[in-house]
Amino acid sequence: MGQTLFEKILNKHIVTNIEDDLSQLYIDRMYCHEVTSPQAFDGLRKRGLNVFRPDKIVCIPDHNIPTQGQNLFVKDTISKKQIDILDKNVNEFGIKHYYPMCHDFNGITHVVGPELGFSLPGMTIVCGDSHTSTHGALGAMAFGIGTSDVEMVLATQCMFFSHPKTMRIVVNGRLNPGVTSKDVALYIISKVTTGWATGYFVEYAGETIKNLSMESRLTLCNLSIEMGAIGGIIAPDEITFEYIKNCQFAPKGKDLEKYLNIWTKLKTDDGAYFDKEIVFDASKIEPMVTYGTNPGMGIGINDAIPTIENVKKASQISFFKALKYMNFKPGERILGKPVDYIFLGSCTNGRIEDFRTFSNFVKGKKKSKNVVAWLVPGSWKVEKQIREEGLNKILNDSGFEVRQPGCSACLAMNEDKIPNGKYVVSTSNRNFEGRQGEGARTILSGVLVAAAASVTGEITDPRTI
Repeated sequence: MGQTLFEKILNKHIVTNIEDDLSQLYIDRMYCHEVTSPQAFDGLRKRGLNVFRPDKIVCIPDHNIPTQGQNLFVKDTISKKQIDILDKNVNEFGIKHYYPMCHDFNGITHVVGPELGFSLPGMTIVCGDSHTSTHGALGAMAFGIGTSDVEMVLATQCMFFSHPKTMRIVVNGRLNPGVTSKDVALYIISKVTTGWATGYFVEYAGETIKNLSMESRLTLCNLSIEMGAIGGIIAPDEITFEYIKNCQFAPKGKDLEKYLNIWTKLKTDDGAYFDKEIVFDASKIEPMVTYGTNPGMGIGINDAIPTIENVKKASQISFFKALKYMNFKPGERILGKPVDYIFLGSCTNGRIEDFRTFSNFVKGKKKSKNVVAWLVPGSWKVEKQIREEGLNKILNDSGFEVRQPGCSACLAMNEDKIPNGKYVVSTSNRNFEGRQGEGARTILSGVLVAAAASVTGEITDPRTI
């Protein structure tokens, strides 16, 4: 029987089989940020251990950093402490790749890693962050880990890994105009629910996926975790290879040729077995929005919130709780609802392609006076591209301002918090209660829906403008 792409990478990285479906796994790359790494470094100190392979570790502060005045002072005392501790740890343990605030290579970990070429096809990649699944878009086995595992990888460059089941999600056909990969992800999650892929590693395949740009694939894999998956992966192809060729730390010249010969073989064999498989028709997907407090509570932008008759009995209590928090009612439409904030950014939609899309949409239009817009690049490289391509001028002329890179309003761990009771159309990945600020009401969407709302001040189908 043939092997899946996931199984090929897994089997190449097994150091020791401990028992059925449990192995010691070698890790090619680990990313550390300021939130989940302090306890791991403390663990090394207590054990008197060093970092085994410091050149395989990349450390970047991102969750806590401000998106205004980064070069001045971090006002929040907890945020400053976490950033300072990361700085202390990387210096003490000799981490080679460390990019502090305002460094040219600083930004959101899951944006910086792929764009610099630290993440490559066939790698095993981990981070103490669930959205490490993002890197799977390059054809890597990437997943989030806990603090004890972070410590283990720091000390040994290995970890214990329980083998998951495998799933293939196939999307066929061409996307309709105005539909993005974010809409594809939200559509899939709305159909399968947030727990359907728990315990599985997902491979995305089909005509639709093959036609996605590299940055759109990163968005799709980023959201794999929101349906419960351990990670998501897409087989590398010419789109992947062209993207990698432009990455600073990726292999060059003859080294690249050698790797390309390996990477072209990274695909699922005919006849390989998946524990689950599901197929979607791309023509049925339209721009999506969420109405509740998890990413699975999504609908097409012109659809109505479900009525109680269409909600499973086991989910009815959480359904009503979510609607109460959002101040929505069963059966009503999201379309036309006024919004207070727009957030463009995060490791889901903070890349240059997202800013090109947003800028192209708002060009020649004006930001609604009723909306506060936070446009936050995913990295300093993206910020530089925005300036070099003149996108900042388009945005400024339309009444927008580009902030400094960081995780920003994706989560309330820095100064960018949505006020209590306010509605935000967010291109980030989670809409949990309080995720973007205490009492904040989050409506997840793709970039085009966010751009349309920023102009009209309400939930708007971008295809109508």
